[in-house]
Amino acid sequence: MEEIQKTRELLLEKLETLEEKRLILRAPELRALYGKIKDQPEDQRSAYGQAINQLKQDLENIVSDIGQTTIDNRHPIDVTAPFDVNAALPELLPTENGTIHPITAEIEKITDIFYRMGFEVSESREIDDEYHMFTSLNFPEGHPARDDYDTFMTEEGFVAPAHTSTMQNRIIKARKEKLENGESIAVLAVDRVFRNEDLDARHEHTFHQAEGIYVGKNITVGNLVATLKTFLTTYFGKEVQTKITPFYFPFTEPSFEFSLSCPFCEDGEECRVCSSERWIELLGCGMIHPNVLKEAGIDPEKYTGFAWGCGIERLVMMRYNIEDIRHFNSGKLAFLRQFK
Repeated sequence: MEEIQKTRELLLEKLETLEEKRLILRAPELRALYGKIKDQPEDQRSAYGQAINQLKQDLENIVSDIGQTTIDNRHPIDVTAPFDVNAALPELLPTENGTIHPITAEIEKITDIFYRMGFEVSESREIDDEYHMFTSLNFPEGHPARDDYDTFMTEEGFVAPAHTSTMQNRIIKARKEKLENGESIAVLAVDRVFRNEDLDARHEHTFHQAEGIYVGKNITVGNLVATLKTFLTTYFGKEVQTKITPFYFPFTEPSFEFSLSCPFCEDGEECRVCSSERWIELLGCGMIHPNVLKEAGIDPEKYTGFAWGCGIERLVMMRYNIEDIRHFNSGKLAFLRQFK
């Protein structure tokens, strides 16, 4: 054991002279100790070997500590850091200066209204597949209507959803038992959607949409219009002037565009928000197509339903007289601070 202690002292002295500290673990003096185990008396070999292993472990710990200290003292420069790594941390902004984004605030208001109207609220998805984007919504394979949704797709077949309607099939399937128990399905799906749009005052490539779904017995267009009018009156806090015009969507029949009178128009002047049409299309809606109900396992002879998809940014624009949708993602504090 005295020999092991002398070797320890020798190796520690040698360690101080080495530039590459880990080389000490391969020192010939340490290997020589292992070679002497067989020369020890049989009743001492185990203790002798354990002492050598302990010496090696102690050396490994010393080398590891030296390496960590070297790393800690280097203070590498991170060119992306907002401040010098050796400088004092900046003072954080007080929490009372922070606010939530106006879109987040409005989503809370919208979902609260629908909660009170008896709707569940569900999140949509920000990445999906072609089945839920097209097939489940009555878009036949190769049909030109698929081209109208110029969205973003990956080579693996995933889709950045162009609408929250991708949730219809999932929501109806998951709640079929409610219909069998005599209840209705009433769900609002909210999330971000994506489209390959030419940007202007009314169009963004990324925005939020709320998808309303209602399925039950004897549901009619009258129920759809009454639901939307009730929501809009509550949201705007007053009676709103609306216009319903026939339209085409593969997943609803009949289908409609639901428009509100433009609050930005002034008599005799051109309006860049509504292109002087005096109306702003707010949402698309209609009675859920029988093929969509069948795809979700629902008998369209027994149950009917309606659905709508509404751009949340457009709703907020109408409520607060915001003339350009691009303000929401601009990061301009002067704009955002108006909603504190």
